Amino acid sequence: MNRVLISAAHKSSGKTTVSIGICAALKRRGVSVQPFKKGPDYIDPMWLSQASGRTCRNLDLYLMQPEQVETTFGNNLSEFNLVEGNKGLYDGLALDGSNSNAAIAKLLNLPVVLVIDARGMTRGIAPLILGYQAFDRDIHIAGVILNNLGGSRHESKLREVIHHYTDVPVIGAIQHDKRLSIDERHLGLMPSNESTEATQLIQLLGDAVETQVDLDKLIDLSRTAAINTPPHAAIYAAPQPKVRIGVAHDRAFGFYYADDFDAMRAEGAEIIPFDTTRDQQLPEVDGLFIGGGFPEMLAAELEANTGMRHAIGTAVNNGMPVYAECGGLMYLSRNISYQGKTHAMVGAIPGDIVMHEKPVGRGYVTLTANKNHPWQAHESNEKTIRAHEFHYSSLDNLPADTKFAFKMERGHGIDGEHDGLMLHNMLACYTHQRSVGNCHWASRFVDFVRKHKLQQSDTLSDSNKQFNLFI
Repeated sequence: MNRVLISAAHKSSGKTTVSIGICAALKRRGVSVQPFKKGPDYIDPMWLSQASGRTCRNLDLYLMQPEQVETTFGNNLSEFNLVEGNKGLYDGLALDGSNSNAAIAKLLNLPVVLVIDARGMTRGIAPLILGYQAFDRDIHIAGVILNNLGGSRHESKLREVIHHYTDVPVIGAIQHDKRLSIDERHLGLMPSNESTEATQLIQLLGDAVETQVDLDKLIDLSRTAAINTPPHAAIYAAPQPKVRIGVAHDRAFGFYYADDFDAMRAEGAEIIPFDTTRDQQLPEVDGLFIGGGFPEMLAAELEANTGMRHAIGTAVNNGMPVYAECGGLMYLSRNISYQGKTHAMVGAIPGDIVMHEKPVGRGYVTLTANKNHPWQAHESNEKTIRAHEFHYSSLDNLPADTKFAFKMERGHGIDGEHDGLMLHNMLACYTHQRSVGNCHWASRFVDFVRKHKLQQSDTLSDSNKQFNLFI
């Protein structure tokens, strides 16, 4: 069993670009690589999926139970299994480290490779590595990859220091190359099958890893004894009739979790993608899911597609079940104001989006569903759910009588106190939910769509009966 956690001493060390490069380089060798991402993240998994050719899965000990993490990992194993951490190895919300990267490493028996941004470092790299080893002796730091090196002399000094003071092997040394850096805001726009730039960058990262990382040594140190993972259990049964869920999936909207779609399909949903920038009409669907993304970056294109904006607005006003998260909420608003320009959006939400320089809401959130929620179960153990948010925008000028489905126990949401704006059968949140833990939003939503479809069919049938009696 080959498995490894790619982590770092701190965020922005380059572990994402290194992980992408490893996936690309191993794929070239014909190795089947399964990527995983620790924590709540959409953007890194897009890149890892494209580089490996396999759908990246998220592992999150704050949102998921440990057995769910084990099952998600165990059900998706391949020839080589790479988990990319978030932030630093020991970083996490809990003081005891129970939701840290290190906790994932312990749970899944993962050797750790530290990516160290070595700019300006020489002898000081030794106490850094020794400290990370000493902090938790149950963590196996199997190797380091030095990143952003200043040349061959710099590399030689670092290798000599690490060899002299530690027992940790250097398995890679990547020279600084500005071509390999990725602006985080740009990340979300590039990973689509249409992006030539993303493909080219993945190839560059693969080249860098192939020539500057000892892949044979990486494969060797990643070999571990197989661990028992909980057997796959079908949580959902697929009832009839099936429903069709339209999903906005394009350059503006792409922030989705694979396990949410799994839960929808298991509940009997067929996922129908559509493009908000190109398609003029909605496909034939029973409900809509518009996820997160960067609609402000493509606001002019979204505004120009009046056919799609009108189609979605009509669907909302006609009572079609619609769920929108963050970027989807922004798109459903009246307009988006960004960099001195204002662009008209769908107009289903009676409010205006304003972009800000700093995040308005970020990090994990805790929500309590109220009795107004159209499809959330109200059993006591499911009213309070954990989720996350990250948005630079605010939703302004809402009417005083706006109805909300959630109270914010932690986080900002729409107004600092509420989230989940409700109108007709639409629910729009800044919060990103995930169908793990006690949050079963995806299956609940599909069930809500199905009930609405059956009600519509019954209404149509009754109307036809009345019409036949009349004639």
